Amino acid sequence: MNNNNLCFIMIEYIKGEISDLTPTYCVLETNGIGYMLNVSLVTYQELQGKTAARLYVYENIREDAHVLYGFLTKAERELFLLLISVSGVGSATARMILSSFTVEELQEIIATGNVNAIKSVKGIGLKSAQRIIVDLKDKIGTMHNAQCTMHNVVVGANNENMEEAVAALVALGFQKAASVKVVEKLMKEDASMAVGKIVKRALSMM
Repeated sequence: MNNNNLCFIMIEYIKGEISDLTPTYCVLETNGIGYMLNVSLVTYQELQGKTAARLYVYENIREDAHVLYGFLTKAERELFLLLISVSGVGSATARMILSSFTVEELQEIIATGNVNAIKSVKGIGLKSAQRIIVDLKDKIGTMHNAQCTMHNVVVGANNENMEEAVAALVALGFQKAASVKVVEKLMKEDASMAVGKIVKRALSMM
C-alpha cells in the first residue's frame, strides 16, 4: 500500500456516554458510534460511577491496527507521549506506568530521579528505569513548573473572587464570619464561579 495515499484524521478528544468500562478500556458512544479507548487504571478509577466523559486521545496507527488511547487530562496524555518517546518504551509499557502512579506522583518520581519507583513497575528493568529518568527529567521539570505556575494563577484569582464576594455580602449587612462560610462552600462547588454569581447564590443561602 502506498502510504502517500493514506489520510489520517487526528482526534483531539472524544466526548460521549460511557457504554462500557473495564480496568483496561472505555467505550464512549457518540452520534451512534462506539469508540474503544485503552485507558490507564488511574483513568478507569476516575470514570467509575460516571455515565459520560470526555477523554483526550492518542492515535496509534499501525499497518495492522488503529488503536486509540484515552486520557482524562491533557497532562496524562502529555506524560504518555513523553514516555513513548523514550527508546524501548512502547504504548503498553507507558500505560502500565501511568496505571501505577497518578500524574503528580510520576512527575515527582521523574523530577527527583527515583529510579527504584519506576523499576517497581511490572516489566520495567533497571536500565529502562534509568533511561526514562535521564531522558525525561528536564522535560518533566519544565512541565511541572508550568503547571505549578498555572495553579498559583488560578488560586490567586479564586482568592480575589472570594474576597470580593465576602466584601459585597458584608456591605449588604451580613456578618463576615457567616459570609466567609457560605462563600467557601460555593467556591468548593465551583472554583471558577464569577463574583456576581457567588453573591447571588449566597443571598439565597444566608
